[in-house]
Amino acid sequence: MSGLIFDSHAHYQSGQFDPDRAGVLAALPGAGVAGVVECATDHATSQGALALADQYEFVWAALGVHPESLIQENASTRTRFGGDWAAELAAIRPLYEHPKAVAVGEAGLDYHWPVPKDAQLALFEAQLKTALELEKPIIVHDREAHADTYALLKKYRPKGVVHCFSGSAEDALALARQGLFIGLGGAVTFPGAKRALKVIDALPPECLLLETDCPYMAPVPCRGRRCHSGMIAHTAAFIAARKGIPEQTLLETAAQNARRLFGL
Repeated sequence: MSGLIFDSHAHYQSGQFDPDRAGVLAALPGAGVAGVVECATDHATSQGALALADQYEFVWAALGVHPESLIQENASTRTRFGGDWAAELAAIRPLYEHPKAVAVGEAGLDYHWPVPKDAQLALFEAQLKTALELEKPIIVHDREAHADTYALLKKYRPKGVVHCFSGSAEDALALARQGLFIGLGGAVTFPGAKRALKVIDALPPECLLLETDCPYMAPVPCRGRRCHSGMIAHTAAFIAARKGIPEQTLLETAAQNARRLFGL
């Protein structure tokens, strides 16, 4: 399993890693991790993602503005740009010229939190246009916003991944037919994840990316602990057993999918 894990969605800039970030990242290759995409949520973390990508050979960066940043008091969307997300996107735009900036995101819709819908719809649409203009994939956040998310993806037809997928198997198949990847993480191992099992059953490995969303959603048997990319081994073992294929085959296929999507 050495060097087979590709984590398509991580947040190592989270404050949960402040005490030992360098140590955690330095240990990842020894845990079988060959690649990580560090996902930004605003301008500040877009710069930070590139800094990590410069520091670690196996890290790449996704740059963008998360819908929650519209209301998070400590997001640069508010602290530096006063809520003017268009100005923030304009400031991020030159950062995509960095050779390790491989995707737009994390971008999308979140109807769980009280984020103004009109603003986040406009923000997501702007980032979809950016992805098409730059010919880069987009990393999509969709929380309790399936209909509007899928409608915009159908309208713009970007390449990309719907991360931490929580829709139905039918939705997953429709998105895969559109050329999008489905991102699965530790949540698929949780008891009661019945929809996730149907998605796993419905999709071939060629449509899947593996992810952590670390430090969140550590898989069984690591629940309650801070997640890191090496824990994908547990998620992969669970999915591979469900599909009746070797874990190594799933990890290799998912890593190939990630490298193809991100142009690595």
